[in-house]
Amino acid sequence: MDNELLAKRFFRSTFEKLSEAEKKVIGDVLARRRTARDAARHYEQNLTFGQRVADRVAAFGGSWTFIILFMSILVGWIILNSIILIRLGDTFDPYPYILLNLVLSMLAAFQAPIIMMSQNRQAARDRADQQHDYEVNLKTEMELMQLHDKVDLFMEAEWLRMIQLQQEQVALLRGLSGDPARDRPQQEAGT
Repeated sequence: MDNELLAKRFFRSTFEKLSEAEKKVIGDVLARRRTARDAARHYEQNLTFGQRVADRVAAFGGSWTFIILFMSILVGWIILNSIILIRLGDTFDPYPYILLNLVLSMLAAFQAPIIMMSQNRQAARDRADQQHDYEVNLKTEMELMQLHDKVDLFMEAEWLRMIQLQQEQVALLRGLSGDPARDRPQQEAGT
């Protein structure tokens, strides 16, 4: 088989009009190559250092560990500046906690773009996974169709062989019965 034949058979189109994924799958079918691969590992290998750091920061920023740690720092800051340092008369950020607001704003200003970068990469990874799933499903469908064709050819050959055997058995039975009228085909007997 060649590219054009498979393109016409499975896609009812010419090979040139197929998408890159469909061309790749046809090449895999013809070469009997595996289409499946570990898409996650492939994606992870191509990340830069900055992308890995951004993913780790986003993963930590969305964890219960971060929430509990951050709440502990906030409560500690408020207790330190509202109770302990007021008694000593030396608060560095009294109520309304302007310095704390500045720190929180700066944290949000840095954390939001990092999380968005990570989300954009996750969306790109999801698209790559979806494309890979499409290729694997397409190849599976093509292989199944080819298997169906092989089974159909086998069944057709078996039917022909069974018909031939049945005709031989009928001829043997006619010969054993000794009835000359039965030796003639039924079409001739009717005329």
